[in-house]
This record gives sequence, C-alpha cells and structure tokens, in this order.
Amino acid sequence: MGSCCSIADRENRAGDETAEKGMAASLERFCEFLERWQFLPLAAAGLVASFIMSRGGCHGASRPGFLDPALIAVFVCGLPLLREALEAVFVQRTIKTSLLISCAMVSCLAIGQTFAAGEVAFLMALGETLEKATLKKAKRGLRKLVTLVPATARYVVTCPKCLAKGEKFRDVPLAKLEIGDGVKVLPGETIPVDGVIAEGETTVDQSVMTGESIPVDKAVGDEVYSGTVNRFGAIIVKVAKVDADSSLQKLIRLVKEAQSKKAPIQRIADKWASRLVPAALGVAVAVFFGIWAWSGNLLTALERGVTIMVVFCPCSLALATPTAIMAAIGQAAKFGVIIKSGEALERMGRVAVACLDKTGTLTTGKLAVSAVRAFGGIDRAEVLALAAAAESSSEHPLAQAIVAAGGAVSAPSVSGFRMVPGRGVSAEVGGRKVVCGSPEWLAENGVLLAQGEEQEASAPRAEGKAVVFVAADGRALGFIALADAVRADAKAAVEELASEGVAPCLLTGDHAETARCVADELGIVDVRAGLLPDGKASAVAAIQDGGRQACMVGDGVNDAVALKTASVGIAMGGVGSDIAVEAADIALVGDDLLKLAYLKRLSVACVRLIHFNIALSMCVNAVAIVCSVFGFLNPVTGALVHNCGSVFVVMNAAFLYDRNFRTSRRQ
Repeated sequence: MGSCCSIADRENRAGDETAEKGMAASLERFCEFLERWQFLPLAAAGLVASFIMSRGGCHGASRPGFLDPALIAVFVCGLPLLREALEAVFVQRTIKTSLLISCAMVSCLAIGQTFAAGEVAFLMALGETLEKATLKKAKRGLRKLVTLVPATARYVVTCPKCLAKGEKFRDVPLAKLEIGDGVKVLPGETIPVDGVIAEGETTVDQSVMTGESIPVDKAVGDEVYSGTVNRFGAIIVKVAKVDADSSLQKLIRLVKEAQSKKAPIQRIADKWASRLVPAALGVAVAVFFGIWAWSGNLLTALERGVTIMVVFCPCSLALATPTAIMAAIGQAAKFGVIIKSGEALERMGRVAVACLDKTGTLTTGKLAVSAVRAFGGIDRAEVLALAAAAESSSEHPLAQAIVAAGGAVSAPSVSGFRMVPGRGVSAEVGGRKVVCGSPEWLAENGVLLAQGEEQEASAPRAEGKAVVFVAADGRALGFIALADAVRADAKAAVEELASEGVAPCLLTGDHAETARCVADELGIVDVRAGLLPDGKASAVAAIQDGGRQACMVGDGVNDAVALKTASVGIAMGGVGSDIAVEAADIALVGDDLLKLAYLKRLSVACVRLIHFNIALSMCVNAVAIVCSVFGFLNPVTGALVHNCGSVFVVMNAAFLYDRNFRTSRRQ
C-alpha cells in the first residue's frame, strides 16, 4: 500500500513538475515574442504618451497609476528583463546586469516613477536590439557560407544498366556522394564539392574562399572547392572530399568555434560586470540610508538610491568586448581570414615578430625552372627540349618541373628510359642518347664536364638551386637550374609587416644557402636554417622568452608544433595541411600573405576599441554615480545617460565591421 502511495506521490510530483516546466517554457516563449524589435515602437509610443500627459497635467492624483501609458513599455520591455534576472538568480545561480535593472525598474514603480521605470526598460531593450543587430551583421559572412552549397549535386551516372536506359545524370544529396564520384557543374552554378576537374575548362569565382574578386582559370587536373561559382564552361568534377570534410564545411566550423570562444579581456570584463552588480546594490542601499539620515526625506532618499541602481549597471562594460570581437571576426571571415577565437585576435595585436616558414609559405612549394645554360653556342631551347623528352617518364619533382617548362613533347621516338634515384636519367630521344643528372651520373655514362662548365653551375648552387646537367651523344650540352619560386606577394607582405612594427624571421629546414638567398630577395635579416620541427618550435620559444610575442606562419605538418608554441599560429589554409590548419589559431583561406598585415591592423584596432569602450563606460558610470548622489540626476535622466553609453559602445563595434583595414593608413 505504501509502495502504491509512494508511486502515486511520485506521479503527482512528476505531473506538477511537468506543469511547472510547461508554464516556464510558455513564459519563456512569450518573453521571446515580446523581445521582437516590432514591439519597440509600441513601447516608445507609450512613453511619448506618458510624457505628453505629464506635461499636460494629466498625472493628477485622481487618475490611478495603472492607467499611465508608460506601463506599456514596462510590460513589453521589462517583463523579458525581469524573467531573465529571476532565471539567473534562482535557476543558474548567477548574478547578471538584468538583476540590477530589474531592481531599478521595480523600485521606480514603487516610488511612483512609472515613466522612469518604462524608460529604463525601453532603453535596455533598445540597447539589446542594437547589439543583436551588430552581431547579426558580423555573422553575415557565416550565414552566406552556410547557404552557399546546394543540397544536391548532378551525379554522373556510371552504372551500365542506367546508361543503357539513357540515364546520364542524376540529382543526389551531397551526403550520398563518395570520393571518386563524378559531378557535372554547368555555367553559373555553385560547385557543390571539393574535387579535381576531370573534363572541361572554365573560370571559377573563388571570392568566397579567398576574398579576391578576380576569377581563376581552371582546366583538367586543377582543384576546385565547394561554394565557389563556375562562371563559364561546363565541367565534370571528380569528388576528392565528402561533404563533412569539404573546405567550406571546415570554414563554417572554424567560424562557429570562433564565435563561441571568449577573449581574456572579455572574461575580465564579464567578471567585473558580475562584481559590480552586488556592489551597486550595496552603494544604492548606503546612499538611501545616508540621504535619509541627512535630509530626513524618505522620498528623496528612495529616488537617489534608485538612480544609483540605474546608472551603476555595467551594461556598456559587458558589451564593450563581445561586440567588438564579433565585428572583427565577422569582417575577417568576409576577407578570407578565419580567426578561431577572440583570444587569438587579442594576442595578434601584441605580436612583435612574425616567424615565417619558407617552403609553401614564402615560396610556392613547387619547383620551377629558373635558368637554362647552354655550352658551346648550343641553343638553350634544344637543351630544354631534350631534357624534357628524356625526363617525361620520370615522376621525380625535378623531372616534372623540367617537363612543365619544356612544354608538350612529341615523344614517339623516346625509348630506353632508365632512372637511378639520386643520380639521374637516360633515354633514347630521336636516336640520340640523352643523359640528365649530376656530374657523377654523366661521368658514368661517358660524359666528362670541362672545368669551366662545372664552375658555371657554382653560382646557382650557391643560391640554393638544384642543377641538372644535360648531355647528348657523349657531349655536355648545358644545365638547367631549378628553384622553389618565391610567391609574388611575399616581398610586399614582408614590407607591410615591417611597416606595422612586426619584425620578420625566416625559419626553415632547408640549407642555409637556400634560406639566405630567399631572405635576401625578400629583405629578411633574421634567418634560421636547417631546423627540424622541434627546432622551429624551440626558435619560436626562444624569441618569446626574450620578451617579444611571436606569431608562426606555416603550411605543413612539420610546422604544427611551432604553430602551437607561438602566441598566435597562422596556417596557410589553401595549400596547408589539415594538421597545420587544426593546430593554428588563424587560417588564411586564400594563402594571401598580404592578409598578415591586414590581420595585424584589424587586431590592433579591435583591442584599442575595446580598451576605449571600457574606459568610456567606466568614466560615464563614475560621473553619473556622483551626479546621482548629489541629486543632479533622477531615474529618468540617469537612464538616458547610462544607456547612451551602452548605445555608443554598440555603435562603435558596428563601425569596426565596416572600416577598411586592407590598406595601410601610412600609404
């Protein structure tokens, strides 16, 4: 019997709890409904009507207070505020600024200041609406990314039975695509997947990924990315990454993570804001009793105590950091710079040294022919053509670079290909025995270099270039010098960083001669070569131990440790490895090095704006508190002064989103 009763009691309690939760959920939905900006004009109209009636002498004692039109603003704007405060105290066990405003609003009603109560609630709601509008504007880039990719793709049918029925294409959800599938993309359509062009040629608008508006020509073998737009030709793309692993989806995840993380300065502001609320209540009570004891006027004491609560609220302090951080992250995402956290943005503003990887960061990471030297009056084009033909069957990076420079070779006469790793290749080209490789390899094949011929190669070797000698029919014809080409924007990027007060430092695992050659071309003085991954991390740590904040810019797996060691890790997101991007705090989507200086300018401006907003809010509150104690402000004017500061802070953040940081102000 007891068991049945206990079960019945539990069922009754469960029913009561369900009912309570249902009521709480209904209240929450109703308050969210009232928070829509469309209700603000109604609240404003109530305040205006109340003000007019008070000036017209309509607030006589004969008319009850519940007929004051200002109560419309109290209900529409104050009810959501009161619910938030009570939920914070009794459910979340925390103190929020809404508690102080709610206390001020209720106190105003208690002393008959209905208009002041409505004004406090209305101005707070207006400030929150402006904040939401600013954050919504900052998230515009993310919303654009989310809606870019279509839900389906035009799958290229490969089933023989389906082909026999005349079915060539089929619309399928992106989630059902697999690596290796073919997808057809028509002109004007958005490319739905990351992949490689298998058929066709076109021009692709990659602005969503790189921030640059100039379309890029694409042909068979070129990579394309989801979310970019196919401008002209019809192409078939071979899927390289499935939906969840695509570049765009990674981009969306990174931006979402960035928007959910707080910077240290933001955590400090939140901490102070939570401490100021009980402090404000304490000061308000102390002022109330002090004024009452001094003047003996209870109404005056109540009014000044309520005014203290109104002006003491640290709303602008709490808004100063998140609005500026969100605006900066939103603008950066718009230009192809993904900042993973507000903390990274804040630290970037203090960076004094930029540690730059060489291969794949300052250089393209791809070998290219930089010079062709011919001996004894032989045509250089002949040297390159013979070498390209002989190397056409090799998969070595040097061979591929020579073949690319030599262009298409009609090679039906190429035969007898032979390759020895680390030495060179040989082949029959048009009936001529061609040998390409090191001097030792040429000697093994009966070709001896003259002393002057080998000395000519010393200059490119001193610059860190690879040298491939070419011989035919037992005679040396010349040599080909190859190097990792420096990025076109690298020199300008280094110069812009220096102009922003950031000293460049080259960290590389390459030979000292190669590193020095690249550094001299770019104007970098501090060069550290021959470094393994842990060596790069140690170099970064040594710089930071010297008292300077450093950022590390890299693209490969071997840069991951250094990226984590640095105050700010910046990955080349376009060509960089997934490990590097995951290890970094910031990713440059389009691999545009000029964005480093942009990032520095943006972060410095953001931190300065935060400091300015915090200082301004503290000064406004301090002056308003003093004025409230001496009676220069009442609840109505106090609410105006306090909320003007909050609105100014939010508007400052909105202006940050639209400011131009892509070009230096020194130019």
